[in-house]
Amino acid sequence: MIVGCVKEIMNNEFRVGIVPDHVQMYVGAGHRFLIENDAGIAAGYTNEEYQQAGAEIFEDASSIWNQSEMIIKVKEPLPSEFDYLRKGLIIFTFFHLAANRRLTEVLLEKEVTAVAYETITDEEGRLPILKPMSEIAGRLSIQEGAKYLEKQYGGSGVLLSGVSGVTRGKVLVLGCGVVGQNAIRTAIGFGAQVVVMDKNGSRLEAMDLMYRNNVQTVFMTEGALRRELTNTDVVVGSILVPGENTPKVLRREHLKLLRPGSVIVDVAVDQGGCAETSRPTTHDNPIYIEEGIIHYCVSNMPGCVPFTSTNSLVNATMFHGLHIAGSGIEAAVLFDSHLAQGINCYKGHVTHQGLAHSLEMEYVNPISLMK
Repeated sequence: MIVGCVKEIMNNEFRVGIVPDHVQMYVGAGHRFLIENDAGIAAGYTNEEYQQAGAEIFEDASSIWNQSEMIIKVKEPLPSEFDYLRKGLIIFTFFHLAANRRLTEVLLEKEVTAVAYETITDEEGRLPILKPMSEIAGRLSIQEGAKYLEKQYGGSGVLLSGVSGVTRGKVLVLGCGVVGQNAIRTAIGFGAQVVVMDKNGSRLEAMDLMYRNNVQTVFMTEGALRRELTNTDVVVGSILVPGENTPKVLRREHLKLLRPGSVIVDVAVDQGGCAETSRPTTHDNPIYIEEGIIHYCVSNMPGCVPFTSTNSLVNATMFHGLHIAGSGIEAAVLFDSHLAQGINCYKGHVTHQGLAHSLEMEYVNPISLMK
């Protein structure tokens, strides 16, 4: 198979879809690998390293899009790349289509095979490719929340760790999945007061057992949420429904309960966000203020730490990508039901149930289209 990787063009997206060691594995398996000039520079990888691994370097992205049978990326195609999309092209990347009807419609119209990192599952129903990015985003959420509490950004001027004789700041984590667990761990490291809310009692119990007196667990109800918001400095939104829009747990009316200058870090913004007032921002312009509350809603948070996030991501994607390249998408999916969960669009149909539900489109089982 001819496999390609283009340079990411999203605002301040410094990750790259493949590293030289993994290119070597594709080439060693008999595939041709094309990569755009300087695609990996920001993540710490030179053209020479890719060439030594067997990749062919192209100056322009269009040649790679036009020649490749499968494109490996980090983030979804942007409107300026829509003209490159064509029937039968496999794109293996993060899509987050539940919050992007326009891209979904383009993928369907052009009959692109969209294999989404974020909906591929494993034997235990977890999301193994989303997991490393969620770990990074969870840790960054506290780092960014702490920064934007500073007064020069419009924050309340609270130091999360406090000092002797002065109360520590409070972090409220909504949801204790992978993002939430990593936010909790980092917030404890910062020395903050930490409260986590979830509707899953087993997860809350696990947090109690793991962190003991360092974390207060609270079962999420409307009344409990309102009480906790009144003295919170940083809210981390870490709620996920795989393949679907994130439920709006934080409504505009809730913002009035927070102290002016508090910060909401909505990690779920790439799936629509868990705050009613959230909208995607960029690393260039990461925050805005609504109702006196700072909102940090960068949709590609791990992009600012490209060396760490690239290596973590490609380690998770490599074997799936090699399987698709070696067997073709149909044989790979028929062999691996977990990979089948990653197919969001195929032959002009929505082929993920969560996505179909969110966009109110018809769902078609991808396996039925392969027989």
